[in-house]
Parts: sequence; C-alpha cells; structure tokens
Amino acid sequence: MKKVNIPALLLAILVVSMFIGVGLAIAYRNIWLVLLFIVLGFGIMGTAIANKKKKSDSPA
Repeated sequence: MKKVNIPALLLAILVVSMFIGVGLAIAYRNIWLVLLFIVLGFGIMGTAIANKKKKSDSPA
C-alpha cells in the first residue's frame, strides 16, 4: 500500500474547508467573508499545485 502524503492531505482538507466557509458565508450573507474564503481557497490550491509541480519536476 502507498504511503499517505500527509502535507498534501492537509492542504487538500484546508482547501475544502475554505470552500465550505464560502458556503457558510453565503448563508450568513456576508460578502466580505465570501471573498476572503474564495481568495484563500484558490491561493492555497495554487500553492499546493505549485508544490506538486516542483516536486514532480525535480529529479529523484
């Protein structure tokens, strides 16, 4: 069985929680929290994708 990549798993959970936060902010009708969670969600997702790309490009 493959080993679980804990940092990537934590980043994925964090991104999902940001988008859950968007849903909650919509429910509370707070546009500033919606914008904050969207920006944080995409920022964290971009960081995770950049880390994955950097890791796959480096020779092992």
